[in-house]
Amino acid sequence: MASFLTIFTIILSSLQFLIFPSHSAVFTVDLGSESLKVAVVNLKPGQIPISVAINEMSKRKSPALVSFNSGDRLLAEEAAGLVARYPQNVFSQIRDLVGKPYDFATKYLDSLYLPFEVERDSRGAVSFKVDNENGTVFYSPEELVAMVLSYAVSLAEFHSKVPIKDAVITVPPYFGQSERKGIIQAAKLAGINVLSLINEHSGAALQYGIDKDFSNETRHVIFYDMGSGSTYAALVYFSAYKSKEYGKPVWVNQFQVKDVRWNSELGGQSMEMRLVEYFANEFNAQVGNGIDVRKFPKSMAKLKKQVKRTKEILSANTAAPISVESLHGEIDFRSTITREKFEELCGDIWEKSLLPVKEVIENSGLSLDQIYAVELIGGATRVPKLQAKLQEFLGRKELDRHLDADEAIVLGAALHAANISDGIKLNRKLGMVDGSLYGFVYELNGPDISKDESSRQLLVPRMKKLPSKMFRSINHNKDFEVSLAYESENQLPPGVSSPQIAQYQISGLTDASEKYSSRNLSSPIKANIHFSLSRSGVLSLDRADAVIETKEWVEVPKKNLTIENSTISSNQSNEAGATNSSEESNENLQTGSGSSKTSNISTDEQNATEPATERKLKKRTFRVPLKIVEKITGPGVSLSEEFLAEAKGRLEALDKKDAERKRTAELKNNLEGYIYTTKEKIETLEEFERVSTAEERQSFIEKLDQVQDWLYMDGEDANADEFQERLDTLKAVGDPIFFRLKELTARPLEVEKAHKYLGELKQIVQEWKAKKSWLPKQRVDEVVGDAEKLKKWLDEKETQQKKASVFSTPVFTSEEVYLKVLLLQNKVSSINRIPKPKPKVQKPVKNETESGGKNMADSSSGGKNTDSSSSSSDQSANNSNGSSDETVDDQPEVHDEL
Repeated sequence: MASFLTIFTIILSSLQFLIFPSHSAVFTVDLGSESLKVAVVNLKPGQIPISVAINEMSKRKSPALVSFNSGDRLLAEEAAGLVARYPQNVFSQIRDLVGKPYDFATKYLDSLYLPFEVERDSRGAVSFKVDNENGTVFYSPEELVAMVLSYAVSLAEFHSKVPIKDAVITVPPYFGQSERKGIIQAAKLAGINVLSLINEHSGAALQYGIDKDFSNETRHVIFYDMGSGSTYAALVYFSAYKSKEYGKPVWVNQFQVKDVRWNSELGGQSMEMRLVEYFANEFNAQVGNGIDVRKFPKSMAKLKKQVKRTKEILSANTAAPISVESLHGEIDFRSTITREKFEELCGDIWEKSLLPVKEVIENSGLSLDQIYAVELIGGATRVPKLQAKLQEFLGRKELDRHLDADEAIVLGAALHAANISDGIKLNRKLGMVDGSLYGFVYELNGPDISKDESSRQLLVPRMKKLPSKMFRSINHNKDFEVSLAYESENQLPPGVSSPQIAQYQISGLTDASEKYSSRNLSSPIKANIHFSLSRSGVLSLDRADAVIETKEWVEVPKKNLTIENSTISSNQSNEAGATNSSEESNENLQTGSGSSKTSNISTDEQNATEPATERKLKKRTFRVPLKIVEKITGPGVSLSEEFLAEAKGRLEALDKKDAERKRTAELKNNLEGYIYTTKEKIETLEEFERVSTAEERQSFIEKLDQVQDWLYMDGEDANADEFQERLDTLKAVGDPIFFRLKELTARPLEVEKAHKYLGELKQIVQEWKAKKSWLPKQRVDEVVGDAEKLKKWLDEKETQQKKASVFSTPVFTSEEVYLKVLLLQNKVSSINRIPKPKPKVQKPVKNETESGGKNMADSSSGGKNTDSSSSSSDQSANNSNGSSDETVDDQPEVHDEL
């Protein structure tokens, strides 16, 4: 198992990071049908390594909404506030419309009573109509998703306090090629570098397995996820294998996704819509007169919003009320429903919800007893009836809920992002193998290509490991086409009607064949085609080459070996071929000079009589790159570079406008807040009168009133610069007064602290003189002089301040006092850090007559150094005697104080 696993290094927040660079960060987005969650892997010191980012409402989950209203674009929470009033302008479910045909998209929107104005675009996909001050604009689903992802970037960057562009984005397992490509393109529009898409079940499996030990056991775990719009069950096999780390054997955990089954149209929304229909019928019956509330988008938006709350209440209670003010016109709607009735309305949903689990178990060949756990994730799994049906089918009293139903996927994806990012290395390993959820075939079309089994072959079997590379070779000599398609027409992504994914026109083979056909071909001309299945699950044809193999006689330098009294023989050799070719010799060397002969002639004589070159029959392989033109039709067509550039410009303009709108709102709030707080201070603070004249206060109040009147009249349509200009005007009058007000108490406090410190400094200097006699007298005197200067300065300034008017600018400020005292304190601290000198060590006197005049080495440094006066002859004498007269001083080493 381990030989084909890609080992991912994963961490939890409690694990230690090995970091480079120090401020690396990546983020992940769990992009759902209705909401999104953002997690950040941040290596900035002082922050949790992996955490969920909160939005402006301090929530960990944000609505995946985009709204256009009155010329402004609103995202997430801001857009959610407009759903009931302008349902046609608040776009939702946009993730599930990427890569979908127009007919499928409109049917899907109608089923959810979403009244968006849409049109069919040139690809056959849906586009959303938006009216603004410049006319009508149409946005593709990719552009709307890009806006949501831009919001996710802002959350991540605000949370981490560093710019982030690298991300991992989750996708449901049933997403096909067009959906995956569309999400990647949307991220590109948002300025995100997608490290990888990750299937939701893999994110959950990473979060599940990271803190467990599988060295003594293996586990089959099913992850059952019912979200708002879909349901799936994934079977994952957890195990461990032995590896070596720094020469020591270690166990490494791993998991492999064995199978995934799903229902892409069944989710929490399915239950909510049953309640919506039930209450709509009840309201219509109450009102009568042939009124159908379903025909009024605003009414349905209000009803759907309240139904969601009612369903949540029913998960914890046996009955729940519903109340909608002015559901239609001025008519209110109030009702109640029991959990029993709710379960009856959703009767067929409970059976459908079991099918993904049943299918994944049946196809695995495992019994229920062999399933270690069934982990529930997704918000809809909180419904009691659903849990009861799963318990009944699995024969279990309790289901497994060890993971956070809402955040397991985004946190697991964050572990994956941390691993594959270049800037982060982690120290906990968990091998991960996910596979392609669809099988793929390739088909050849072109002149002289017969339609048989060889022209259409399986390229990627279902559950093929991600990522993978594939290679195919065909004997052909003319230009041809390659088509890629889903393996089974019975298992296609939602909304897909044709199995074909892409068609590629491959040219250049005909020209290459004509060019080399006159050569001595050793085998038929062929084409090599290289495919790849990316980590994101995207299949592509990467390159194609024409391969021509020939045999030719070539002249090569002759190599001879001359060995005295031996036979000179010709040697066989392999040599390199032409550019872009690989050669190998398959035949024995043939020469025109006949067989080798024994000779006793000299080397010079031999060179004079034999030729310098010889002929060899060589096999050459020429590889010619072929041109590939991709052809895709339908909603799966990628957005063109021209469209992407234009769309990016539109999004940047919207981002700039949003930033200006937020800046305007912020400055307006700042101006309004300044007016109110200033008026309150003038009216309530007695000290305000001590630092300002009556004329100043009256003039200031008049200016505040003038700006306040402007703010609620002409200022309603003002821009940010106008708000800033009026705020600056008010502050020009108010700041000097408020500064004097602050200094009224702050300055005396700092002066008091300064005098207190000067008194303490006298005691410090006395202690220096008594206990630290080694301190430099010059520096001590300097501090004493600075203290006297500070005291003199304080006395002079205090005298001047007493003579000055309290209505004028202060003679000196609290900050000046603080900085002068701080400077003096730093000098005192610097002197205090001067260490006491170490005692001098008396070096032993050398006795030149001792031991026959041998020198004793000075070892005052622990015996490490020898006296420099020792001569080489003395050293030689010592060595010759085989003994040393070196004296070792046993006094311990003395180190400088730190």
